[in-house]
Amino acid sequence: MSTQASEQQLVLHEDLGDGVARITLNRPEKRNAMSRAARTALLEALDRCHGTARVIILTGNGPAFCSGVDLKEAGEEGPGADDTVEGRATSWHTVQERIRRHPAIVIAAVNGFALGGGVTLANSADLAIAAHEAQLGMPELGFGLYPGLAGPSTQLRLSPKRAAWMVLTTKRISGTKAAEWGLVNEAVPLAELADAALELARDIARFDPVSLDWSKRALHQIPQHITDWSTALRYGEDVRAQIQARSDVLSDGAATYRRAVGKGGEK
Repeated sequence: MSTQASEQQLVLHEDLGDGVARITLNRPEKRNAMSRAARTALLEALDRCHGTARVIILTGNGPAFCSGVDLKEAGEEGPGADDTVEGRATSWHTVQERIRRHPAIVIAAVNGFALGGGVTLANSADLAIAAHEAQLGMPELGFGLYPGLAGPSTQLRLSPKRAAWMVLTTKRISGTKAAEWGLVNEAVPLAELADAALELARDIARFDPVSLDWSKRALHQIPQHITDWSTALRYGEDVRAQIQARSDVLSDGAATYRRAVGKGGEK
């Protein structure tokens, strides 16, 4: 297993083999708050995974998954500060879009506190597993603010009453409750989190990368931009055609399916 660290090791990148990579936020003393330098390092780690990883595990080092944007840095810089590094956008919104548009499937392994932007990060991931002991919440209203990214992304994932509870009470929910509510896919004991995320990642990484990329696009596009039934079905057919044009996996899979159906139908 090879390990690469970005400058100052703010974010760690590991190639776990077989199309799986792990990115670890590495500011444990700051609860993995994302300074501009940390956001830049995360974007660079995502770039390194482009074309090499089919699945990315995203997790945190220490007691926190991510506590969002570094508020101390933001406060010192003031509103309207330039959010670029060497001409490259590094905003928290940019990070979320990079994750959502990345061809790899991203699995958030929520190991601890996921606060504010940390909830956004888990929401942006395609799948999420949380430790039972994790704490997810949005403290922004306590600062007199609406959670600008965590709020909308949670409202798209939860029922209105549950989203309102998180926004309006600022109370945290456990990883167990997050799984019950559907904010994450499942919850496991913290001691089992790394293995559970890796097992899921390896299972998904077996699939064709083109199929994964286009399936991810459909999962984002259909519920958020297409509400008409017929349009959604046509979009699904278009995605299938895009995969078929770019990969042989569809014809290979169809043959495998026919063989499986044939065996299943034998008396």
